[in-house]
Amino acid sequence: VQLQASGGGLVQAGGSLKLSCGGSGLTLGYYAIGWFRQAPGKEREQISCISSSGGDIYYTDSVKGRFTISRDNADDTVYLQMNSLKPDDTAVYYCAAGFIDMDDYRCVGLAYWGEGTLVTVSS
Repeated sequence: VQLQASGGGLVQAGGSLKLSCGGSGLTLGYYAIGWFRQAPGKEREQISCISSSGGDIYYTDSVKGRFTISRDNADDTVYLQMNSLKPDDTAVYYCAAGFIDMDDYRCVGLAYWGEGTLVTVSS
């Protein structure tokens, strides 16, 4: 069982990237999927979560209005569209599969994690 985040790269401030999360050995459509990031010297933070149906979504305040999470269950892929990127968004981005907390729509019970993808935003 493995998740894989892809789509990272180097982009200038103000630019955009679209990350993808795919899986092998599990059906992503059964799970809430969260996007996390860890910047150098900082703790990992959950930045977004989407329920299995796609109907419930969470964003951390720092990405609201700039990032959009979506999923295509037919393709079994979850996406994170990142616009208006800032140098502070530089981090390794990970996706993980679990369940959604219906109190705040964060992802919890994250049993499966993928390898991260590096996003570097230059000023």
